[in-house]
This record gives sequence, C-alpha cells and structure tokens, in this order.
Amino acid sequence: MKTLKLNDSAEDRLSNIPDSLVLHIFSFLNAKQVVQTCVLSKRWVNLWKYLPTLTLFSSDFDNFDNFITFVTNILRHCYRDPSTSLHTLDFRHNGGLVSHLDVGLDPDLFNSILDYAVSHNVKQLRMSVKCDIEVFPSCIASYHGLTSLNFYVPPKNPRNPRCRRGKILFPDSLNMPSLTYLNIGFVAFHGGVDYFSTFPKLNRLLICHFDILGTQNLCISSTTLDGLVIQKYSNPRVHCKIELSTPSLSTFVSIGTPFQIVRRSHLGSLKHMEIYLDKIVNYAEAPSALLNLFQELADIKSLALYSTSLHVLSLFPDVCKVKLNSLRKLKTLIIKEKGLSFTLSELLINAKLAQNPAARSQEEVAKLTEELKEQSLSIPSEIIGFLLQNSPSAKFHIIN
Repeated sequence: MKTLKLNDSAEDRLSNIPDSLVLHIFSFLNAKQVVQTCVLSKRWVNLWKYLPTLTLFSSDFDNFDNFITFVTNILRHCYRDPSTSLHTLDFRHNGGLVSHLDVGLDPDLFNSILDYAVSHNVKQLRMSVKCDIEVFPSCIASYHGLTSLNFYVPPKNPRNPRCRRGKILFPDSLNMPSLTYLNIGFVAFHGGVDYFSTFPKLNRLLICHFDILGTQNLCISSTTLDGLVIQKYSNPRVHCKIELSTPSLSTFVSIGTPFQIVRRSHLGSLKHMEIYLDKIVNYAEAPSALLNLFQELADIKSLALYSTSLHVLSLFPDVCKVKLNSLRKLKTLIIKEKGLSFTLSELLINAKLAQNPAARSQEEVAKLTEELKEQSLSIPSEIIGFLLQNSPSAKFHIIN
C-alpha cells in the first residue's frame, strides 16, 4: 500500500479556516473538548479564549478533582480580549460518575466563577451545583447585563443549621433590568414580598424546590410574564399559596404537589395549562387544591395532565356536582397515562369500599388491589362525565 505524503508547499487548509467559522464550530463543544483543539493547529492555541460560550460539565471528567483543576486553570489563564464578551457560561455539577454526586463545590471557587462571569459581561448564566452558600450571591444580584439566569444551588449538607431547610434566601430586591428568563430552585421566599415586579422584561419564570417563609402568600406580579412553571415537592405542611398578578400570562405549568392560587388580576390571556401531579405526600388536601387550580385559571384553550390527576380529582366529595366555567372554552384535553402510587391506590380502594360498605370481603379488596396494580382500573367514568359536561367542545387525547 502506498503512503500519501503531503507536499511541504501544500496548502494548510486547517489553519486557513476563518476564525469566525472555527469559533462557530467550537460553540457546539464543551470547554474540555475546545481546549484539546490546541494541538491541531498552532494558530488555535489561544483561539479558544475568544469563545463566547463556555460550557463546564463535571460529567466530562473522570473524577471531580480533575474537573476542579481544569476549572481553576480556566479562571487563572483564560485572559480574554476586553472587546470579546462572554455571552454564555454554563456550569453544571451534574454527576457522571456516581462519586461525583456526593461532592460539593468550594464556596470560594463558586464565587470566583461568578466574578469571572460578571467581569466578562456574561449575558446568559447557568449554575447547577451543590455548594454550601448562605445567601444569594451579591455579584449577580445587582448585575444589569444578565438576560437569562438558571440558578440551582442546593447545599452539600442540607442539615447545616445555617441553611433554611436546604434553601438559600432569595433577596427581597434584585436589580436585573435586562432579565427575560429566570429559572430558580432551592430557594426560600418571604411571603408577602413582591419579588418579580422589579424585572421589567421578564418573559418566562420557572420556580422549583422552594419554601415560603411566614404566613403570607408568595406574590408573583409581572405585566410581561408569558410563561410560568411551578414545581412544588416540599413538605406539604409548609404553607403554599401563590398570588398571581400576571395579565399577559399565556402558559401555566404545575408540577408536583398541587397548591392554591389566588388571582389579583384577570388572567384573560391564559391559553394553555399543564398539571402533572407527582410525588404527592398529603392526599387529604390535594383534591381541593387541584380543583382550585381549575377554578382560578379560567377560559383556557388547551389542558394537559397526568391520569393520576383525574384519580385525585375523583376523591373530592360530589365532584360531579361542581361546575367549572374555566373549561367552557377548552378545545384540547391531553391525558398522559401514569401509574398510581401505593398511597393513591390505597385511597382509591377505600373510596370504592366507602361507596359500597357491604363489599368489604377479603376477596373484594384483593380484586380492587389487583385492578389497580394492573392499571385495569381506568380513569373513573364519573370524572370523564364531569369533564365532558364542563368542556363540551374539547377533543380528548390519551397518551401512553
């Protein structure tokens, strides 16, 4: 076999690729891969330092120590041209190896990463990492240039007495006039504080794993908010009522334990709602809270929910006598089938037996249990009738 040899005068096509095209290609790679490209061309040795997107994932490394060493070197040696802003920093301590999951980030390094991002005029920031910090970082609390923020920082040690049940206290005021997207988790809010009205451009808001301190409601006020996602898995005994003053809201998603909604303004722009009941601990209050969601969020055009939501709704006394004006304009109803938890199965069995007190033999109980286990007990017929009565024009779609 003949071996092809490059002529010394041959054109070096790799080195002649325009910087703009190389940086575009780099944007699809993580930081580790981009740095490794230094060996491909001498001209590329420092080119990666101009990359507008910096992606740092712990799962890209064999062990956590190597990941921390790499990040530290980035912070120390990545001298960027002042005219080249860092548009996006995506930092995720997302596991990879099982051993990664129990390791937290040093608070000093965490703050150094944020300082680096702010000093290089970052626009989009994502921080998803375990770290024992006590307060929301001040360097981003008043940073004007941020347009998108994902902030998921659960503590390494949630039992630390300085942590509020494993939550960071969300500051009463943030000065982020350019922020359009906020995805926040593992935080505690003071009830009664109007947090979000200070974001004049906020378009989408996602809140997950949160607590409300005090007895007042969590207030969400925004004239620009279009999409809202609330994921609630906290202790159901913790007070959770949310006041909405969002006249431009078109999409609302509730995940986890249902909660009560209080409207402070008309939600006439709301068109789409999704309700995914999951990991419910307190089923005693879930049916009334779920019904409250339907009653408060009126005139929606499409609705998507888990089949378990309908089973929970069937536990509400005389639910078929309730009239839901909120569903009168519903056009599409999507039901996603989901298995029943043991607790919900037990409640449904007791509800069935309560309807027929004479049917309390071991054989009847065993039959009901087996039906639930095999998922042959479909959506209660009375709930189907209830939905048909309240949404006469809706088309039903059931998805496995």
